[in-house]
Amino acid sequence: MADFDAVDLVRESLMQALLLATPILGAGLLIGLFISIFQAVTQIQEQTLTFVPKIIVMILVAIMLLSWIVVQMIDFTMAMFVG
Repeated sequence: MADFDAVDLVRESLMQALLLATPILGAGLLIGLFISIFQAVTQIQEQTLTFVPKIIVMILVAIMLLSWIVVQMIDFTMAMFVG
């Protein structure tokens, strides 16, 4: 395996990880933004108010996208072993 093959493999692996994590992290970002706006409007400064909804939404998004994530991981793994 040449050096550029290893670099390409690492690059593809990182891009795949980014692709799989983006929807979950994006949902957490949006919920965090909405909660921050809500806290700014109502002047409620409770620390747990930000974390609990983010965790719940991110878990729900991960569960909803689980089949897609598994298919993407299987396709990537097959591409690594076959080609």
